[in-house]
Amino acid sequence: MALGKSTLGKIISGLEKPTKGQVIIDNISTSNKKEFLNIRKKVGVVFQNPENQILFNNVYDDIAFTMKNLGISDIKEKIEVSLDKLNMKEFLNKEAYNLSLGQKQRVTISGVIATNPKYIVLDEPTAMLDSKGKEDVCNMVKDLKKQGYTIIYITNVMSEILMSDKIIVIEEGEIIKQFAKENLLEEVDFLREHGIKISDFVELIYELKNNGIDIKIENWDKDEIIKKIINIAGTDGVSC
Repeated sequence: MALGKSTLGKIISGLEKPTKGQVIIDNISTSNKKEFLNIRKKVGVVFQNPENQILFNNVYDDIAFTMKNLGISDIKEKIEVSLDKLNMKEFLNKEAYNLSLGQKQRVTISGVIATNPKYIVLDEPTAMLDSKGKEDVCNMVKDLKKQGYTIIYITNVMSEILMSDKIIVIEEGEIIKQFAKENLLEEVDFLREHGIKISDFVELIYELKNNGIDIKIENWDKDEIIKKIINIAGTDGVSC
């Protein structure tokens, strides 16, 4: 089995079995068929194309289907709560196939949240979305992170990588590097060498550091970076 990004997501969520080695989720091997239901309760997964995950035309029916299979009770209440978290409560009884791709992705994420997993795997969830849809999904991910969910976000887009706390680089099925986001600037050259496009904001902070201006960035949020640069410019009397 060639271990690509999507394959990794499927293995973590128990949808595929590793051909060698083991993936352990809270002391449970994903290779154990008897534990499949328990793995599915612990790990929710969202893939690139939401249309591949939506089975029923009605939003409520689509989310409820998975919950019933997992033996979850209080389905309606939990679906309403999950949709509300993603500002989708008004779509509870809407026809899913009439929604935009961004709205469909919200439905699939809502469906995962409704099952109350401990871990959420997001496999390039913005790949098919327009800029507004991408922004909406990224904001949702940040909110879910604040709510305490452990999120495994599979991507090669730098702006999305910056949402993480820990970055793991995989190439040809092997982990070739892992580091905390706070050490990102030390790994810029490595990331470039392995085909990851560095965003303009990261490039700017990197070049400033190389020229003796070390800006301490905490969240790598665009607004934070702009404020830090403005503050430094004002303090040093630099004009733009």
